[in-house]
Amino acid sequence: MPAQGISMNKIREILRLHFDSKLSQHQIAASLKISSGVVNKYVSLAKAALLHWPVDPQLDDKALRALLRPYKDTVKQAAFIEPNYSSIHQELKKKGVTLLLLWQEYEGVYGKKAYRYARFCAKYKDWFSRQKPSMRQIHRAGEKLFIDYCGPTLEVIDPTTGEIRSAAIFVAVLGASNYTYAEATWDQKLPNWIGSHVRALHFFGGVPALLVPDNLKSAVTKASRYEPVLNQTYADFARHYGAAILPTRPYKPKDKAKVENAVLVVERWILARLRHHTFVGLAELNAAISSLLQELNQRPFKKLPGTRASQFEVLDKPALKPLPQQPYELAQFSKARVHVDYHIEVDGHYYSVPHLLIKEVLDVRLTLNTVECFHEGIRIASHIRSFLKGKHTTLTEHMPPSHKAYSEWNPGRFLKWALDIGPNTRDVIQHLLNHVAHPEQSYRSCFGILSLAKRYGKDRLEAAAYRALAIGSPRRHSIASILKKGLDKQPLKISDTNTTSVLKHENIRGASHYKSQLIH
Repeated sequence: MPAQGISMNKIREILRLHFDSKLSQHQIAASLKISSGVVNKYVSLAKAALLHWPVDPQLDDKALRALLRPYKDTVKQAAFIEPNYSSIHQELKKKGVTLLLLWQEYEGVYGKKAYRYARFCAKYKDWFSRQKPSMRQIHRAGEKLFIDYCGPTLEVIDPTTGEIRSAAIFVAVLGASNYTYAEATWDQKLPNWIGSHVRALHFFGGVPALLVPDNLKSAVTKASRYEPVLNQTYADFARHYGAAILPTRPYKPKDKAKVENAVLVVERWILARLRHHTFVGLAELNAAISSLLQELNQRPFKKLPGTRASQFEVLDKPALKPLPQQPYELAQFSKARVHVDYHIEVDGHYYSVPHLLIKEVLDVRLTLNTVECFHEGIRIASHIRSFLKGKHTTLTEHMPPSHKAYSEWNPGRFLKWALDIGPNTRDVIQHLLNHVAHPEQSYRSCFGILSLAKRYGKDRLEAAAYRALAIGSPRRHSIASILKKGLDKQPLKISDTNTTSVLKHENIRGASHYKSQLIH
């Protein structure tokens, strides 16, 4: 029944301004000099009655008034049994479940006391429209995991230094059940970002179809509404677990409603309760978070049946994909050009690749234990990672079948080039060639030394080579340092020399070893 003082003409005007002029309820209330509550009441009643504008001209004031009565006030409607709308909302998250199927089940139970299908849908949609934004989306079971960090941090005493540091709070929530995971890390950088994901998936015991992060740098290197560029390590992580990444779109708050609500819940029910506690180390803080997290997931919903934990068991858990046998190992990605010695440099160490790829640029995947090399998407080499700077890891199968097949660069060519500069330069190159398991491993250093002649001239390089031999340091960095400091121009003091000549070392094969190659 229209409220006293509200005429049918004004009610019709409410409907016109809402459906036709698209004004907000506040604007309508201001225009008609009535309260927003009255506007909301008749707009809701009109939607429930499936009314639109213009209203059917056959509807006089009496008929329109009857349609706009709340259903619970009519004798006829009181005979119908109301569906459980929150239960309907949860059931729709299951794969293959539709409103038609749920109505058929509802009608099968209540028969003539059940609403017709159209009214059933309209009443559910009216209930749905009155829920908060985080609920006004239907997330299918096992489909999406929303990820973000809380805004506030918690102070933690670093057990190694004793300083007080701020810990970031990672939050992940499953879309269908709202089952929530949270933990503290020292920062939001890539290693901790990936580590938190690994532990979250282990907590859930499975993998969702989609990971939905915000556009922070650890996840997205270039934010875009249409084609965001993902961080390579994060994409590699997703491939390992068989998931896809769907970053939230910039300036689309509805994309973030689920996780923002979860973050707010964690801030209120976990962080706020820990704000007066003092923690020494992340382990102590995470133990406290874990205890409160269990309590949070067991708390009954206010508007939905069950708890986060119970809904997880029914909805998400059966739909998650199984975890792989091994957890993801953090990987870093870079590019490296193959040098003339068919090795690439990774973190100061040199790794071999097939010699046919000389001068090509490769993609490198680096983990704590392995180095993998890719060319045009195909893995062409894999090595156990070494932390020895300046050393080589060489596989025999990567070497050329013979020196003839590798004639562009060979020991003879380097010695000939060096002898053109001077005998001391030649002796340095000979030393380098003889002090590796395979001559090819020294090509990079040889090339680096000989190239110094372009910058400093042959005479200065020859003088620097002489000094390097005299002091017992015939290496590229020593010669480069001598030239840079101008020591090649200064007389050599007796005290600077190494009394044991480098060239008398028992492992040096001598010039005769390469004599046959000088003809090249």
